[in-house]
Amino acid sequence: MSNIAESLDSAMQLEGAMAVALVDSESGMTLGQQGGGVDLELAAAGNTDVVRAKLKTMRSLELDDEIHDILITLGKQYHIIRPLAKHEGVFLYLVLDKNHSNLALARRKVQEVESSLAL
Repeated sequence: MSNIAESLDSAMQLEGAMAVALVDSESGMTLGQQGGGVDLELAAAGNTDVVRAKLKTMRSLELDDEIHDILITLGKQYHIIRPLAKHEGVFLYLVLDKNHSNLALARRKVQEVESSLAL
């Protein structure tokens, strides 16, 4: 049974959380989203390209490894992209207010959300 809404609710409980989405990296479409301050449909499509580019680079470098998360640090925000190990082709995307969040706690929370997510 899917618990997407509960998982996204959990991520939004983080201090400084602005928006969160679960994204299908094959299509770039959101499977669920919450919050605001950013166009999540557009961000999902753009971050799909980021994930694809990193995977392509890893293959080119013949790296036998996996992505745990991708962090994009902006002037006012953190963007965390976490491909889900248990659900290939899906990633969690979290936007945080940089001045009101703790990056270490956020990365830990994203791991917790991933482990409890059922699709």
